[in-house]
Amino acid sequence: MTTSEFPHQRTLGFPTALLRPPLAALVLLTCRPGGARGCALPRNQAQLSRDNLVLLGQMRRLSPFFCLRDRRDFGFPRNLLEGGRLQQAQAAAVLQQLLQQIFNLLLAERAPAPWSPALLAGLGAGLHLVLSSLTETRPVVHYPHRYFQDIRLYLQEKGHSDCAWEIVRLEIMRSLSSTVTLQDRIGIKDGDLGSP
Repeated sequence: MTTSEFPHQRTLGFPTALLRPPLAALVLLTCRPGGARGCALPRNQAQLSRDNLVLLGQMRRLSPFFCLRDRRDFGFPRNLLEGGRLQQAQAAAVLQQLLQQIFNLLLAERAPAPWSPALLAGLGAGLHLVLSSLTETRPVVHYPHRYFQDIRLYLQEKGHSDCAWEIVRLEIMRSLSSTVTLQDRIGIKDGDLGSP
C-alpha cells in the first residue's frame, strides 16, 4: 500500500499500519452488507462493531471509577434511536450528523484530549474518510447538535480535565453503540440506507 493510495497519511505523518484498524472499525458506521453509499462491508459485521468499540476502549487513560463525581446525563435519545420511531431518511441524517459531530468534537476543534495521539489521528483519518464518502442527507435533525453542544459546555465547565474527557469517551461509546444498532435495524428493515 503506498502513500498515494491514502493521501491523508502524509499530512498526519503516521504509517498505514496505524490507520487500518480504525478505518475498519469506523467503516461500520456508514456501511452495511449489500452496500450503502458505495460501500461494501466484509461479511463479519458483528466483528467490525466490536472492533469499533475496542478502538474507543483503547483510548481509556484512567478508571471511570475515579470520575464518578463528574458523571452527567447528556440526554442522548437512545430510546428514539433504538426504538424504531425514526424513518429511514431521518435515521440516515442522524447517523451522518452524529459522525460529523463526533469528528468536530474530537478533532476539528483540536480538543486537548488526554488520549494517544496515534489513536486520535487514526480515528480522525477514519472519520474523515467515512464522512467524505457520504452525501448530505435530509431532513436535517437538530437534536444531535444540541446533544454535542451540551457535551462541549460540560467540557468547558470541567476545564477539559482528564475525568471530563473520560466521561465524554464513555458517552461517545454509548452513542456509537446506538448508531450501530440503528444502522442494523434500517439495513434489515428498509434495505439500502442511502435509498429514499
